[in-house]
Amino acid sequence: MQETRQNRIARLLQKELSMIFQSQTRMMRGVMVSVTRCRISPDLSVCTAYLSVFPSERGEEMLRNINANEKTIRYELGTRVRHQLRIIPELRFFIDDSLDYIDHIDELLKK
Repeated sequence: MQETRQNRIARLLQKELSMIFQSQTRMMRGVMVSVTRCRISPDLSVCTAYLSVFPSERGEEMLRNINANEKTIRYELGTRVRHQLRIIPELRFFIDDSLDYIDHIDELLKK
């Protein structure tokens, strides 16, 4: 169970990460990355972000690219939230495949 402060910081990080990904993926035509949720550790040192990638076939490729550029993303995040947070958390990214799972369930129910 997350505390109120953790929830507020997680929402702030989710909003700022989504803005970062939106500006970065404008250059790549046909790809959209959205941050579906963020979880932050109780000591505010680790942020786990779940990403939804459209089209989902390029999800693994985008995740490798994002993990390779994690330091620059963290730096950009630090410049955006430097007045709200004292320590910028370490970032961990995972693919959120819940939308693909929902589509799969819908297809099975239609049969």
